[in-house]
Amino acid sequence: MADTERVGAPKRSDESDHTHVENASLSGGKNADNMTADQLRANINAKIANPLAGYSHAELAQKGEDFVRQYSVGDDEDIRAFQLGAILAQDPKRHAEVNGLTQDEADVLAREISHRWSQPRLLYLVIILCSTCAAVQGMDETVVNGAQIFYSKQFGIGDKNSQRDSWLVGLVNSAPYLCCAFIGCWLTIPFNNWFGRRGTIFLTCCFSALACFWQAFTNTWWHMFIARFALGLGIGPKSATVPIYAAECTPPQIRGALVMQWQMWTAFGIMVGYAADLAFYSVPDRPNITGLNWRLMMGSAMLPAVIVLCFVFLCPESPRWYMSKNKYQKAYQAMIKLRYNKVQAARDIFYMHTLLEAEKESLLVGQSKVKEMFTVPRNRRAMQASEFVMFMQQFCGVNVIAYYSSEVFVQANLSESAALAASLGWGCINFLFAIPAIYTIDTFGRRNLLLTTFPLMALCLFFTGFSFWIPSSSTAHIACIALGLYLFGIVYSPGEGPVPFTYSAEAYPLYIRAQGMSLATATTWFFNFILSVTWPSLLQSFKPQGAFAWYAVWNIIGFIGVLLFVPETKGKTLEELDQVFAVPTHKHAAYGLRQLPYFARRYILRQDIEPERLYDTDAVEHHERSFSTEKNTDQTGRV
Repeated sequence: MADTERVGAPKRSDESDHTHVENASLSGGKNADNMTADQLRANINAKIANPLAGYSHAELAQKGEDFVRQYSVGDDEDIRAFQLGAILAQDPKRHAEVNGLTQDEADVLAREISHRWSQPRLLYLVIILCSTCAAVQGMDETVVNGAQIFYSKQFGIGDKNSQRDSWLVGLVNSAPYLCCAFIGCWLTIPFNNWFGRRGTIFLTCCFSALACFWQAFTNTWWHMFIARFALGLGIGPKSATVPIYAAECTPPQIRGALVMQWQMWTAFGIMVGYAADLAFYSVPDRPNITGLNWRLMMGSAMLPAVIVLCFVFLCPESPRWYMSKNKYQKAYQAMIKLRYNKVQAARDIFYMHTLLEAEKESLLVGQSKVKEMFTVPRNRRAMQASEFVMFMQQFCGVNVIAYYSSEVFVQANLSESAALAASLGWGCINFLFAIPAIYTIDTFGRRNLLLTTFPLMALCLFFTGFSFWIPSSSTAHIACIALGLYLFGIVYSPGEGPVPFTYSAEAYPLYIRAQGMSLATATTWFFNFILSVTWPSLLQSFKPQGAFAWYAVWNIIGFIGVLLFVPETKGKTLEELDQVFAVPTHKHAAYGLRQLPYFARRYILRQDIEPERLYDTDAVEHHERSFSTEKNTDQTGRV
């Protein structure tokens, strides 16, 4: 391809005046000396948010050609692909304005917008891989639910009236999450650096499979504790790596839906774990084997991990990981496998490269990424909101049910087999009611989901706990307890279930997102450990009524915290989120308090009133204004 001008549309006459605001603060130019720290950060955020804004098609085509030659990516055909890809990277939705596309290429670009789930088969294999990894995690977490009924007695820690035994049962159950909080999650960055995304997934699934197998051969509580602690080496890095791998491989049209798939398929694994408990419940002991049923329960969790090990390397490595290692040719070849044609692959590779360069420039401001999480107000508010929703994902009380529901049902006078069946019912509900969140999380909104579901979860836990006052001889006793737990699962699954991971993945700016996610996952696993280790003793000391009421009160605290400190991120671009998290905390808290009478007047009294707008930019209005501006733009590009 000899001439870049023949690939893209002609350069607009007005663009040269504003095209190359190259951000003197980033390049060390003299203008940087006259800028405040806030101005420097604003320039950086703007460049990361839209790094290709203002370039003409001809300039972008030249950049694409220069990229191929600089990194030795391919041949003449690839030069053409990157010329077109660089133009498309500026605004993929305006592909019809790009000259030089073949009819097949134009059709594919149009179809990826109109039929977002129409993707190559290999991309769906990546989706299956990530979903199976989530199922590995869910099953790792919940097979212990049924197994503990048996091994606690065999290990001599099954006396429910003993404080010592209660703490030891909690300690053994919570061992993986202790490892995740203090070791596992913090291995994410070095593991990804050394082994890549696929390598990390392979390694962590090896840890999971071996630890599950190991658990099945333990004969003392401390041996079980060690085996389960080792399981955390698989759970921690995997929980942070898989969402990153999915996000880096998938196109933006389906990226949001895939981020929340992690929680949905974790719920599926939880359901399968309950099914395994029920399936192996009646297995009798064999000569010289005591507790064969619980050993099979614990060992069965290695099955999905083995499935992942069998096909993980059939999927391509993350193109972005290759680029972080300066392996651009391999990154391009990997992306070609994940897209229908080279133009699509070149577009996404070029845009990733541009964002990576913007990230590198952002480090020139003079502070470390970790320090910027705490010192930059925008980032600190994002961390505050992210950490709160991650904390509440545990202290809403969900994993009390996930890990101890069988014990709760046994205490409610169900037989052991019936308790396992009731737990399986809760697992099915937890999975099925996570499916609507694929739609509601981007329509109803993250904050609205939490504000709606926290009070309902509190009511469900109060109802469950107080149902223990119903005489145990009455059929209403177990019916009300089961109803309360099932209603809790229905409310939790589309709300506090998928929101925290999605919120944490998008709240931070791009240049510190990996650090933010590591902190977020470490937070949720640490409080998972706290909840798991304290529940048996809490149940003994507070009785079921007080124990469930304890977490019901935390759900009320969760509602207040979200109302005051958690902004809405639905439908916001990175640039808009900078404005959202730029609002001081005290102003957002005051706005949240003013929302209470608004909700009452709007939804209870049915008054037709306009909502207060706290932020400078509303996503819907922003897109409507953009569309209107495009329609009224003349041939020179001026409005």
